[in-house]
Amino acid sequence: MSGFSGFFQSVMTREGIIAIVVALVLCIIIALYYKQKGKHMSTKTVVAIGIGAAMYAALSAISIPVGPNTSFRIAIALLPIFGAFFGPVAGFLIGFIGHALNDAFMYGGVWWSWVFLSAMMGLFGGFVCFDKKFDPLNGICTKANITMMYIWSIVGMFVGSVLAYAGDVYLYGEPAEKLFVQITLANISNLIVIAVIGIPAVILIAKSKAKNKGLKKDF
Repeated sequence: MSGFSGFFQSVMTREGIIAIVVALVLCIIIALYYKQKGKHMSTKTVVAIGIGAAMYAALSAISIPVGPNTSFRIAIALLPIFGAFFGPVAGFLIGFIGHALNDAFMYGGVWWSWVFLSAMMGLFGGFVCFDKKFDPLNGICTKANITMMYIWSIVGMFVGSVLAYAGDVYLYGEPAEKLFVQITLANISNLIVIAVIGIPAVILIAKSKAKNKGLKKDF
């Protein structure tokens, strides 16, 4: 129960309220973009968000320290996977909710600025879905799609890092020098996990689907 208590107490803080408002605004903007394109969030996507967030929170407990309050986490691999399969909203919410729940249950409170680092990687990891030629669940994944997955992941890490830095320095009052070291180490470990596990997993699943459907592979 202490985990849930820590989560709700964190939501009611100044940082928590700002984080929730920003998250809602981002989700609304993306949802409106989806609606403009004639798309909508399916029941399958909603279920995926719940499962993905729970998996992310649980796997985040498995970590290897690499610096001050910074760790190597395999859970990061889930963000490009779920983002590629279910889109940017799902990727964002899985990173946002999953990271927040892990913080609450592991540490008794949520460090909201770093929640956005995970959320942004999930968000930008899902932008590859806007390419109509990309459909890994049906075996469609080109070399251009693979390249964009890596590019979007790097962009997501950069944007998330800016938000984490700004939040820690201006909301939590953390020293800028400490943040630079933490963010650098976090991004190195995150990039390794995404490049070696996350995106290759999407490629392998797409290859498997293409083989089952007898499609010609372009990756």
